[in-house]
Amino acid sequence: MLHGYGTAILGGLWVTLWVAALSLATACAFGLLGAVAKLSSSRAAQWLAQAYTTVIRGLPDLVLMLLIFYGGQIALNALAARQGWDYIDVPPYAAGVLTLGFIYGAYLTETFRGAILAVPRGQSEAALAFGMRRGQVLRRIVLPQMVRHAIPGFTNNWLVMVKATALVSIIGLDDMVHRANLAASATREPFTFFVLIAGVYLAITSVSLGLLHLLNRRYSLGVKALRF
Repeated sequence: MLHGYGTAILGGLWVTLWVAALSLATACAFGLLGAVAKLSSSRAAQWLAQAYTTVIRGLPDLVLMLLIFYGGQIALNALAARQGWDYIDVPPYAAGVLTLGFIYGAYLTETFRGAILAVPRGQSEAALAFGMRRGQVLRRIVLPQMVRHAIPGFTNNWLVMVKATALVSIIGLDDMVHRANLAASATREPFTFFVLIAGVYLAITSVSLGLLHLLNRRYSLGVKALRF
């Protein structure tokens, strides 16, 4: 039924999963930095974080993908030419991971900011009164407790980002969607291969929901759920 393309598509699945995992790590880094910047006392940091989340969330993912991949490469090579360096070819893999991480870091910024604000402020003030530094308070008091509040929003962003990995095929990355498109063109059976891809994405998101639900239960031990 797959005309021998099953192995190739399975190889593309691993590329998709790696892109999603690395993009998530990048997005978490951007999200934490953005959340801390928004909650800092620095006006400049607040302004930069606000501009970041406003601009990125207001533009389509595909436009940002193309803009960063092509525009970023042009800017990078213009800088390289001024320094007398050789031409720099940005790999689609790195471009895809950084772009997705940068985009969804803006969404996670708001998720993490809300989760940090949900931690009782008195705990941070008590830790500071005991002589802990602000970095220690953030690492030992705030971040462990914010996880429970961040999981629902984190789950939604992860699911959307997994589906957005399909966009990296636009910039030439040999992922699952790219290979399925090649197979569909060669066999003239697009329905077969794209239904298969849809089923794979549905399986990934379903497994993710189950694992994140277990994580949420783990971090919600001893917390009484509100029922309406």
